[in-house]
Amino acid sequence: MAIATTAKDSPQDAAHTSLASHNDETSAAELTDGFHLVIDALKLNDINTIYGVPGIPVTDLGRFAQAAGMRVISFRHEQHAGYAASVAGYLTQKPGVCLTVSAPGFLNGLTALANATTNCFPMILISGSSEREIVDLQQGDYEEMDQLAIAKPLCKAAYRILHAEDIGIGIARAIRAAVSGRPGGVYLDLPAQLLGQTMSALEGEKSLVKVIDPAPRQIPAPESVSRALDVLKGAKRPLIILGKGAAYAQADEDIRVLIEKSGVPYLPMSMAKGLLPDTHPQSAGAARSLALKDSDVVMLIGARLNWLLSHGKGKTWGTAPKQFIQVDIEPKEMDSNVEIVAPVVGDIASCVCALLDGMGDDWASPPAEWTDAISAKKETNLARMAPKLMNNNVPMDFHGALGVLRTIVKERPDAILVNEGANTLDFARSIIDMYQPRKRVDVGTWGVMGIGMGSAIAAAIETGKPVLAIEGDSAFGFSGMEIETICRYALPVCVVVFNNNGIYRGTDVNPTGGADVAPTVFVKDARYDKMMEAFGGVGVYATTPDELSRAVNEAMDSGKPTLVNAVIDEAAGTESGRIGNLNPQSVVAKK
Repeated sequence: MAIATTAKDSPQDAAHTSLASHNDETSAAELTDGFHLVIDALKLNDINTIYGVPGIPVTDLGRFAQAAGMRVISFRHEQHAGYAASVAGYLTQKPGVCLTVSAPGFLNGLTALANATTNCFPMILISGSSEREIVDLQQGDYEEMDQLAIAKPLCKAAYRILHAEDIGIGIARAIRAAVSGRPGGVYLDLPAQLLGQTMSALEGEKSLVKVIDPAPRQIPAPESVSRALDVLKGAKRPLIILGKGAAYAQADEDIRVLIEKSGVPYLPMSMAKGLLPDTHPQSAGAARSLALKDSDVVMLIGARLNWLLSHGKGKTWGTAPKQFIQVDIEPKEMDSNVEIVAPVVGDIASCVCALLDGMGDDWASPPAEWTDAISAKKETNLARMAPKLMNNNVPMDFHGALGVLRTIVKERPDAILVNEGANTLDFARSIIDMYQPRKRVDVGTWGVMGIGMGSAIAAAIETGKPVLAIEGDSAFGFSGMEIETICRYALPVCVVVFNNNGIYRGTDVNPTGGADVAPTVFVKDARYDKMMEAFGGVGVYATTPDELSRAVNEAMDSGKPTLVNAVIDEAAGTESGRIGNLNPQSVVAKK
């Protein structure tokens, strides 16, 4: 994009005017600068949305981006803008971009960048920074910090651009690093002086790079596919586990065919729910414990044997000997916790396609004894759960409230569900069925708090679909101010805050009898719905399942920003949800 250099108010325009006054014959219309080269490079690569917080030295970058037709979504805090960018990457397979100011703003965005890398979401954190010559001599520049050095250990790649002519190649490298192989977070450092640098508009255009095939297919070795199928074929009690990597791959139809052709029961990890409907007859979600403990061969597709699967060992997996098949794009993931007898390395889509081709037309289903046992356990557990989900207790408990929301999601399978909390997250994972892929976004591999509002905003922006965000009151507190962002952009987001007056429960007491409340207790009967009303949205106070159902349905129908304050029995929660075992126990005797 060429820029005019007539005098204006900004320092950048003043610099252009000074440059144009030189005795050469370069006209004002033939110059461009770092601001516009960054924007042009992003747009050339079909990146048209920026999530961020404006400020020095990137304020004008946001302004110019909006003027160039990009969508610039301005947040109240960089961490939530970063979570939004990472979820945008997950949903679109293109790197989401988060733009922050230097030093403190960069650090705020760094949590989201590290989370994106851990979850394998493609994201680029672009931050303004201080000048190298001052930072390296530690001379005390405004917000001085060696941001590149800090970012490197926490992301997949980190780059700094010092010259305007390198902007095109720098952004190209960031895009390719974010999406190729195992996706992840990338940091791009833009010193303030870079943005104001000028160069010939023609040369600037030539310097831009359109990234060709940024995430090329990685075809699995034929022998690895044959080995995996041989192991699966020999299983008496096989199980397939689908991870969010399988959802990210967008190989939905081939994955469905593979599951159904194999006849093998499958377990979806939380963000893989909906690759096949949770009501599918082969889903073992309602018989998870039995499936994990009694299986003899487990095929992992885009899932990792990390803490969410108890590292592939221990009580969760029972005493039955296990053989593991793992399908993953990252070779180093194999044997991370237990022996993988049949590693299949490649991109998920290519691996699933190769597995299907290798199965042939005469594939035999698993023994009926195994599939019948899974089905029987599912029916028992679902029958036991059903009356809990239909209760009308006042105040509501988690089952009664989630039973209502379960029905709403079933009736609106195209909506995006965002979910975080402790009890709110754990109960919702097992209660709310999903019917379409990539419709559930939650805390992911790290189990972090605070992803809710950023994820909801990105889901609404990137898909145009209505969003239902189910939040624990503690989790909501991390990003609650972003409801102003939701209202400002008039997004179709309905936030339901499960308000039980505290972290886990609102019933803890100060053992000393002092005036301070217990560390896990919040203000009693807080009116989160009034926060939404303060920003022009709809606030609803719901104390019964019927009120909750009516409020959420009206919000989803209207598309108006809405917050429903759902009053939950403060004694209903459990310590740390279902991972209380991760809390160390004190063995010191009380005096």
